[in-house]
Parts: sequence; C-alpha cells; structure tokens
Amino acid sequence: MRSGAVAHLGGLWAWDPIEVTSDLRALDSGGRWGVVLPYAGAPVLVRFSQWSITPPEADIGTWTGVPTDRWESSLSQEQYIAGVRRIHEHIASGEVYQVNLCRVLEADIAPNDDIVALHHALAVGNPAPYASMISVPDVDLHVACASPELFLRREGNILSSGPIKGTAASSGLLLDKDLAENVMIVDLVRNDLSRVARTGSVRVPDLLRIEEHPGLVHLVSDVQCGLAEGTQWSDIVDATFPPGSVTGAPKSSALRIIDECETAPRDFYCGAVGWIDADRQAAELAVAIRTFWIRDDVLRFGTGAGITWGSDPHGEWQETELKARNLCDIASRPVPAHRGVPMLRSVTG
Repeated sequence: MRSGAVAHLGGLWAWDPIEVTSDLRALDSGGRWGVVLPYAGAPVLVRFSQWSITPPEADIGTWTGVPTDRWESSLSQEQYIAGVRRIHEHIASGEVYQVNLCRVLEADIAPNDDIVALHHALAVGNPAPYASMISVPDVDLHVACASPELFLRREGNILSSGPIKGTAASSGLLLDKDLAENVMIVDLVRNDLSRVARTGSVRVPDLLRIEEHPGLVHLVSDVQCGLAEGTQWSDIVDATFPPGSVTGAPKSSALRIIDECETAPRDFYCGAVGWIDADRQAAELAVAIRTFWIRDDVLRFGTGAGITWGSDPHGEWQETELKARNLCDIASRPVPAHRGVPMLRSVTG
C-alpha cells in the first residue's frame, strides 16, 4: 500500500491536511504549508494541521526497486549533444548566454510502491541539505527530493537564495566555464530579487564556494535582499520563479530555447519544494533537482546541465549522467514495508 497524506519538510513531519489550494494568496493568510511549485503548472499548497519532529505512526509501504536498465530517457545521448550544439548557435547569435538543458528519465513501477519508502532510502544513501518529501494521494502528489540547492529562504523581511552552477566529480575537475556559469546566474538572481527588494538591499555575501555532496561537488553562491514593505508571497514567486539556475540567462530567452530543445515536460522537476510558515514570515524552498516523482505508476527523475559557449557537448552529457548515477542506483534497491519511519532524521542544514 501507499502511505496517506504525509510530508517531511525542513526536518519536520507533517500530516492531516486541512486545506489544499493552488492560490498563492493563501500563503499570506496564516498557517504552516507544504509547498510544491511545479516548473510549469499550478502550485500545490497543502496546509497541514500536524507538524512534529516525530514521524506519525503509520504503515509505510514497500519500494520494490527500479532496475537500472528499465529507465528510458526523453533525450538520447545523440539528441542531448545535438541540443547543446543548437544552444551554441543561439549563444553565437547573441540571443542568450546560458541555457539549462534537461532530460527526464522514467520507468514503470509497481502500483503499491511508496514514495515515503523511497524518501527513506534517499535520506540514508544520499543525504542532502534540503531533502524533502510530500505525498498527498487526493491530488496525485508524490514527490521525494534530495536537493542540494536553496531556492528561497525567508526570515522575516530577509530573503535569500543559494544558486548552484558548476558541477564536477571533484573540486580539481571544476573548469573556468563553471566559475563563469555561476557568476552569470548570480547576476540573474540579483536581478530577480531586486524586483521585490528594498532599494539598495541586494547583496552577495558569499561567491563561488565549493560544496561536497555524494559523488560530486558544486559551486554555490549566496544572494540576499531585504524585502520591500508590503511584499506578498505571490509577488516573490512572480519575481523569482522558475529558479534562474535551472533556466538560464537572460531568463526569457532561455525559457524559449528550453521549450525548443527539450522533448518532455519537466513537471515537478526544476520547480520548488519546501515549506512556508505564514504566521512567522519564515520559509525554506529548495530547487526541485535530484527529485523523483510518481504519476500513474510511472517514476520520473530529471537531470540536466547548464550550457554556455565554453561547454563541451559530450562533457555536458556526462554531467547529466553524474548527477543521476547515485540517485538512480539508490532507487534500484528494494525497501521493505515497515511500521512508522523513526529511522529518518533531518539532514537540513
């Protein structure tokens, strides 16, 4: 069986949903919400009545495991490389500086495979600073996220973002193009935040630090602003979404080229997932990368890379393979059914 409505967000377990809506205005009305913003499509906002560091006592279903040879990719290696070359043509013509090119892997799963069990396996095998899970069967929402990337954090009137650009198997393999890629996206995020910021409050407290994650390293920067008086959550989402690190620069051109080059909808991938506490004016939303989701007994997982003029097409394909390898390997292993989930601990940092 699959679990009932439950979430694990920001280190807290949530259950007993009392409201589900797609109206962002609800986030300013009060309560603590689980939030999923698909890359394209309506938001899913779930107000849970119960939040606790202790998980609910409930039967967790099995995860039978997905054999690695069962995955099908929306873009083959040849198609992905051709996409990188098309993006090079757009860069050469001056339309864009960077485009994030993604592909979606999918595989059939057993009808009773439980996203909560997969979340447990990810928490053990691939600890991530913004690990999260939300499952609401009534709205066909089943997402498990092992994201290393902060989309937005709100603390009162301070809004922060932590864009990732630049990935390699080790720090010594990072290239000059990785640094340039990160700086371009930092500029884009600065521009996005400026749309809701107090004048003169946008700053970059940390630029180009190296973070280690299972099987790879990332370049990460921090961007921060003070919010203008009267800013609503709908204003923040309108200004910043979708995240710049998974689109490109300029964002409007990158979005058009993504539509041209990609053959499968991103759905929840490259959106955002996390929580918003409207009463405390606090929030933490991750970029929905390293993310699995289930629809109609099909498991999907997205992987991509940022393409710049300096990108090697074969190298970018290998980057998508690197990002997917550990996560898909974890998803291939079975997890038995059990009672409750006390073995899970928050890895949010």
